[in-house]
Amino acid sequence: MNNTVEKKKGGKILDVIETVGNKLPHPYIMFLWLCLILAGISTVCSLAGVQVINPTTGETVLAKAIFSRDGIVWLLENLLKNFQGFSALGLVLAMQMAIGFAEGVGLLTAAMRKAILGVPLWALTATVLFLGINGSIASEAAIIVVPALAAAAFQAVGMHPIAGLLAGYAATNAGFTACLIVSGTDVLLCGVTELAAQLVDPSITVNATANWYFMIVSVFMLTAVGVVVNKYFIVPRLGKYDPANGEAGAADASGEITPVQAGALRAAGIFSIAYIALLAILTVPKNGFFRGEDGSVLNGPLITGLVAILIIYFILVGIVYGLKAGTIKSSSDVPTIMAKSLEGTTGYIVLVFVIAQFINMFNYTNLGMIIAVKSAGALQAAGFTGIPLMLFFILLCCVVNLFMTSGTAKWYIFAPILVPMMMMLGYSPEFAQVVYRIGDSTTNAITPIYPYIPIAIAMAKKYDKNFGMGSLISMMLPYSVAFLLGWIVQLVIWVTLNLPIGPGAYVFM
Repeated sequence: MNNTVEKKKGGKILDVIETVGNKLPHPYIMFLWLCLILAGISTVCSLAGVQVINPTTGETVLAKAIFSRDGIVWLLENLLKNFQGFSALGLVLAMQMAIGFAEGVGLLTAAMRKAILGVPLWALTATVLFLGINGSIASEAAIIVVPALAAAAFQAVGMHPIAGLLAGYAATNAGFTACLIVSGTDVLLCGVTELAAQLVDPSITVNATANWYFMIVSVFMLTAVGVVVNKYFIVPRLGKYDPANGEAGAADASGEITPVQAGALRAAGIFSIAYIALLAILTVPKNGFFRGEDGSVLNGPLITGLVAILIIYFILVGIVYGLKAGTIKSSSDVPTIMAKSLEGTTGYIVLVFVIAQFINMFNYTNLGMIIAVKSAGALQAAGFTGIPLMLFFILLCCVVNLFMTSGTAKWYIFAPILVPMMMMLGYSPEFAQVVYRIGDSTTNAITPIYPYIPIAIAMAKKYDKNFGMGSLISMMLPYSVAFLLGWIVQLVIWVTLNLPIGPGAYVFM
């Protein structure tokens, strides 16, 4: 980060986190050490016979040692598979290629200039946060798209682009579970909640809309909280943006667009309308191509194939703009610009190799499952009721999320305990699901093993070559804490007033 006088605002604790974090070894070296430490811990736990009972399946889960014949053989046989099967890698490279192409032909810069001229900062920040929080519609693709576009938008109005990037990253991660419409997350979680609730009452059903009202309000609440955090914590810490501090100096995106660019933008806009119209034609009819076998949109190709749809859109709209603006002069320019957009991802690819080993080693050892089950047991033994129970469980999920990032996997473990427990206390299973979603979402942005942290750091280095892990964590911490506090206040209000959390779903049974 810039060590300017203007930047050093925002609290000594954040300064310490940033300084210490940035003095850590290169993330590649750090994850190598984590792999060795994990191997040692797993071996000790295995020798000690550490085990738990999976509450979902009833099976015994044993700690498995890396430093053993089976563990070493597993590692040797899966070293390449771990890397090749790292799902985030393909998503990052494909989205970076598509978005980088649109940026390379000049579309994103021109679009940002056109869209935000005269827009006040608070409105720009709110727009970024609002779009990012609703980004779960596009699944994990939003984690790459929104921060990149937000950085370009902030740069276009002369603000620090990293402030926009961080707002987008916080929104798509710490606010991931909130959305104006029912998303894939709702569908995945409600099925698990229903199974857990039927342990108490076999006749209970839980719909995908179970948390809809609560999450709609959450979108606006988190947007407002995020604007405050960005204005009073992030922007003062970053200070004035200096393009020379970026890697090879990031281009200046400020200024008016030219008549040629304006014409190209009109062409891109017409194409975008046509593209959306085509999607609507294929989706709106009851027997539409983009509907699922059950006739719903959520289970259809529009949602399951949304990442591919976005990739195709960015490439095609980039071609339309580039041909009209003159930045594409021949067909060979298209793959050339795409290849150039991936030049900055080589460091990420190298880092992913060791991150993939660590995450898969963690799964192999069963330590993530053991930590989650032990934590769930602590919840059951705590004896809390009412709001203290909710707060305890939210904080517990926040902590467990640092070690086990899959929201659905954690809910499979916690739901059979939390849902029946809260039902016996008079709370609905739909409300138990809300409680879980808050804890599962808020610490996503500060989880060190999160696969998208390296790409966020790589994006930031484009604007500040000294930006590191400590910089990201210290800047995300205010967002995570503020989102958590805002959600807790909203939860207490819901409980106090017994407001509906979704159609036909309330706090109390």
